[in-house]
Amino acid sequence: MDTHDGISRYGASLLEAFSRIHPVTMIIHDQRQLALLPDVPYVQLNNPISVREFFFSSKLNKLGADVVFSPMQVIGSLGRRFKLILTLHDLIYYRHRQPPGFLPLPVQLIWRLYHLTYTPQRLLLNRADAVATVSSTSRDLILEHRLTRRPVEVVYNAPQPGLGGTAAVEPTKDLVYMGSFMEYKNVETLVAGLEFLPGHTLHLVSRIKPQREAQLRALVPAGAEVVFWHGISDQDYHQLLKSAAALVTASKDEGFGLPIIEAMALGTPVVCSELPVFREVAADAAAFFDPDSPRSYASAVQSVTAPARRAALAIAGRTRAAAFSWDSSAQHLLSLITTLSD
Repeated sequence: MDTHDGISRYGASLLEAFSRIHPVTMIIHDQRQLALLPDVPYVQLNNPISVREFFFSSKLNKLGADVVFSPMQVIGSLGRRFKLILTLHDLIYYRHRQPPGFLPLPVQLIWRLYHLTYTPQRLLLNRADAVATVSSTSRDLILEHRLTRRPVEVVYNAPQPGLGGTAAVEPTKDLVYMGSFMEYKNVETLVAGLEFLPGHTLHLVSRIKPQREAQLRALVPAGAEVVFWHGISDQDYHQLLKSAAALVTASKDEGFGLPIIEAMALGTPVVCSELPVFREVAADAAAFFDPDSPRSYASAVQSVTAPARRAALAIAGRTRAAAFSWDSSAQHLLSLITTLSD
């Protein structure tokens, strides 16, 4: 992997902030990972999908680990002599069971079986001392489905440091989508809504498989324009956002919504589907719509184009984004670790 996905960015950003307030050693399985990770001490152990994962704890015991934090919920824990915090970002894959395409086929099969029932998740989470998640919405769902008897703490996602500045005085009619193209992301609504947004261009900036691109291209309304970037650098992405009419997402399920908070930090209007977690993250700093209605989506986009409305959203967005930071998340994680260590 040469670019971050949501979980790896969460882990790397939290690790960097945590390293500034407490000594930490990160665990990697491949030297190539270092290109996307902060410059902190590390140990190289086995691949997490290797059978050697079953003996992972014995290796950490020998290294003298006191507390281990995993940005995922899967880690070998048999025979551990250290405190363990596991992270469950969301419950999306219980409702949308398509596995991530980058996983090997045997792992995809296991992945599907794993998500047929909550029992395996409960077994894993209850082996930890505490569970972290990225939003109050996800925490409430974890508690609602009784996925663990352990304490569940919110260690929020956050925008990258240094985002800010002033959006273009005369914004373009560009609409920007950042995210995967899995079924629950509902990119189809963003494409279909162009029928009611003449002159607007939809930029799909993430990498996409040819078959999925062909499916979406077939849905583009006559005369509408969709640009497939096939991946974008952080610098180009932020420049595109600053001049965009809006950051848009029609997702039907999320654990947090990192692109939303990053767009708000840049002063770019956000147009997003009506989800509890988006309400939690964006509060009143976004325009919301029915994800099943392209017309509702188009109306929401049109509602943020007036200069006064755009300016108000820019102020509200920056204010809201400032409530989330990796430094505060790192401090919260440290407090949790201290509690477990007492």
